[in-house]
Amino acid sequence: MVFTPGPDGSVCELTLPRKFQSWAGMTHGGIVSLMLDEAVGWAAWHAGHPGVTGRLQVSLRRPLKLGEPVRVVGKVDKIRRTLVYASAYVDSKADGGRVADATATLVVADARVEMPVQSD
Repeated sequence: MVFTPGPDGSVCELTLPRKFQSWAGMTHGGIVSLMLDEAVGWAAWHAGHPGVTGRLQVSLRRPLKLGEPVRVVGKVDKIRRTLVYASAYVDSKADGGRVADATATLVVADARVEMPVQSD
């Protein structure tokens, strides 16, 4: 997942492959939760307050179909000392319907991103 900062927050658009299937034709809810966790983490990073997730409360609104293009958005709602309060959602790009949303509390940490080394 690659998140880009923008006016709505940190945004990623993607379509999940079949390997993330749970029940027939549906994405596993844990993968949807992971997408929301990544969204709040990148939102905090892009806001200059990187941290680790201390609490993530997820509401799954409907099943995410495999192959369904989605837009994942995370945003920082409030910063208080060493805590970052953030929220995120997953929307279908086809109909704009809400698939899932979450609120999170992140603990500010001295974090860095290590990009994988590409081999030839």
